Amino acid sequence: MHRSRKPLFLALLMCCGDLCKASTEVSADLAFGIEHDSNVAVDEVDRSSNLGDIGRRFGGGIRVDHDFNQNVSGKISYGFNAIDYAEFDRLSRRTNTLGTALSFKLGSLKGGVDYFFTNSRLDNTNFLSYHRLSPSLSGFISKRWFFRGGYVFGDKTLEQRSGRDATSHGLETDAYYFWRGLRRYFNLGYAYKTENSRANRFDFKAHTIKLRAVQRFQLGANLSTLEGGLRYEQRDYQSITPSIGENRFDDRIKIFVRLDYAMTQRLTWRFYTEYSDYQSNLPSADYDQTVLGTEMRFSF
Repeated sequence: MHRSRKPLFLALLMCCGDLCKASTEVSADLAFGIEHDSNVAVDEVDRSSNLGDIGRRFGGGIRVDHDFNQNVSGKISYGFNAIDYAEFDRLSRRTNTLGTALSFKLGSLKGGVDYFFTNSRLDNTNFLSYHRLSPSLSGFISKRWFFRGGYVFGDKTLEQRSGRDATSHGLETDAYYFWRGLRRYFNLGYAYKTENSRANRFDFKAHTIKLRAVQRFQLGANLSTLEGGLRYEQRDYQSITPSIGENRFDDRIKIFVRLDYAMTQRLTWRFYTEYSDYQSNLPSADYDQTVLGTEMRFSF
């Protein structure tokens, strides 16, 4: 009897050892700011006002990271963001997000599964719900090169616009080049997506390319961050759009620059600008937009 209990005892001891290695970290932030939008728009329904407005921004979030052991870790997060426009009250938006992820080591690689849910309200009325599920595989292939690839499933619902309800499938890959570690690195990404809507005229295939550069530098006593990037998306709609009598085709370019000035270890002053140029043979989806803003972010 004594010999038969020994393996069980050792198994319990190993389990307790893994539990002792577990660790949990909780972080949160709050942000308040203001921005000017040259063309207040609702991209999801191809509508733009062609008029500018000032918006007050506020938001925050909380995140819990947990290492179950040396090979398995997980996280869960909640975020809230809102913008209140001075003139376009009906386009003021509230967005709640919930995310969770599980990652695990596979030799020299890391596997993961991410789930993300978002709900947006316009003028305090339900507008958009979106679910996103993405398994992925990532890892370093050299000291400076890191790659990530994954499959993405999406499911969106737009209130009072059931024809735009859709599911999507896609593949995405990202390459990171760490020139000076996390002080200076570049990110190049590509994604392919097919979206199938309830109304055939909204079905499309899309190719997306993105490029991003990050530079961290000493400004005062703390490390600040300068980030810039470009995103290009080409959408090819699969059915005739009745209002134009032909298949719709979009080219979308977005350029952004952001500076995070770390005033203290917990207080960051952010400046940002973003320019979008949406070109389409559908007139309501053909517009450009410039956003300029600033915010204070508190981390704890």
